[in-house]
Amino acid sequence: MALPVEAPVGATVGDPLRVKAVRAALSHPAVAERLAELFSALADPTRVRIVEALAASELCVSDLSAALGLSVSCTSHQLRLLRALRLVRHRREGKLVFYSLDDGHIVRLFRDGLEHIREEAV
Repeated sequence: MALPVEAPVGATVGDPLRVKAVRAALSHPAVAERLAELFSALADPTRVRIVEALAASELCVSDLSAALGLSVSCTSHQLRLLRALRLVRHRREGKLVFYSLDDGHIVRLFRDGLEHIREEAV
């Protein structure tokens, strides 16, 4: 169902056709919710560091914990969260479980964000 092109109370619509086009291009609210969850997961510095480490290399929990100076328990907890949001995946090799970023989109998202932050610093 299309929303009528109406301005908020006290405002006027400058270009109703443009407003209609933008509304048609907006993601479904459920998609926006999932995207917000993705960015929310990356709002935690520990999870950002985990993503950064996994962008460099696939790692088992103990190696990831050692690289980041975190307890295995803390690392595992954060990995569970990242897995639930499909940011990381795992594979089992004997008794070890190795983690990597889920796909190239996550790598690009992280690297683009990092590049953006580094540009601000210059």
